[in-house]
Amino acid sequence: MFPVLITDERGVTLREFTTDDVDAVLAVYGDPKVTEHLSFEPRNRDQVTATLNSVTAAARSQPRTEYSLAVVVDGEVIGFARLAVDTQHPGQSSAQLGFALRASHWGRGLGTATVRLLLRLGFQELGLHRLWGARSPDNVVSARLMTSLGMIEEGRIRGHIRVQGRWRDSVVHSILADEWQASHRS
Repeated sequence: MFPVLITDERGVTLREFTTDDVDAVLAVYGDPKVTEHLSFEPRNRDQVTATLNSVTAAARSQPRTEYSLAVVVDGEVIGFARLAVDTQHPGQSSAQLGFALRASHWGRGLGTATVRLLLRLGFQELGLHRLWGARSPDNVVSARLMTSLGMIEEGRIRGHIRVQGRWRDSVVHSILADEWQASHRS
């Protein structure tokens, strides 16, 4: 599926990245406050440029398994959304989702809108069976967000990732297609 362009009723849009989005992504991925709970340390301009080059190339892969998308509000890129389809178990129809927003846009419901759009992309557009996300155990805002959207906390992966020289656990949440569909009927 290329290109992806999906918008909600509030005007939050997910679209393909372009090379012109470097400064906007740097404002997200270069901010220590934003990356505090992510799986990597703040990135510099060269790292962000390499990331965007990689995701724009991956967007045209066949079959497409990587959906890294710009989160756009009022014409401005304010975040990075990602849906990565599991390729280790072909036919399993599962994907991991994740997102990060510029700190100046926190607390406005835009994270919830972003994850709703990722769920819609995964279930409605791609026909996936299961979507899941992993969060830092300390990221209680992300826990509330995923729970509010019907994602069930499955458990903790101990010593899952190494960030800032330390091993960190991750907490996994997931939702199945039939659970998502049921929540949209009510």
